[in-house]
Amino acid sequence: MKRETSISDTLDRYDMGLLAALQHNAQATHQQLGETVNLSASQVSRRIQRLEASGLIARTVALLSPAHLGLGVRAISYVTLARHGGEEGPGFERAVLDIPEVVECFAVTGESDYILKIFAADLQTLSDTVLKRLMRLPGVGAIRSNIVLQCIKSTSALPLTHLQG
Repeated sequence: MKRETSISDTLDRYDMGLLAALQHNAQATHQQLGETVNLSASQVSRRIQRLEASGLIARTVALLSPAHLGLGVRAISYVTLARHGGEEGPGFERAVLDIPEVVECFAVTGESDYILKIFAADLQTLSDTVLKRLMRLPGVGAIRSNIVLQCIKSTSALPLTHLQG
């Protein structure tokens, strides 16, 4: 039986180095990246185009500082639906997309149905988001929230070591 080849099977040490460098600083020039991984700028350009075309590089974004933007409150909320099997789940998922304070939403197994990461300017804004917006969504049975006291680690960099052969 023939095994399907994935893009991760075709990554070499240069690709791995580029991916790591881009996760660290996506604004680096192709020249700077080339110096980091020992390739010419044109080779870096071609490799990045290939990695983007393959879907390995999904998008390039600017990571903003919540504190500098006045978003001093961060919370993790656990949402449990009142019922399952109907429109509750899909309805909740559609509605949460329109709440800008919710920056991440995960459907999960366990005691809760969803875990949300929420940023707010202050406790009142967090309270309004949870009590006046999330709790009022159809199908929501309960929400339990934890306020983050201190962020120990927050990264967007994905681990790449499992790809190295």
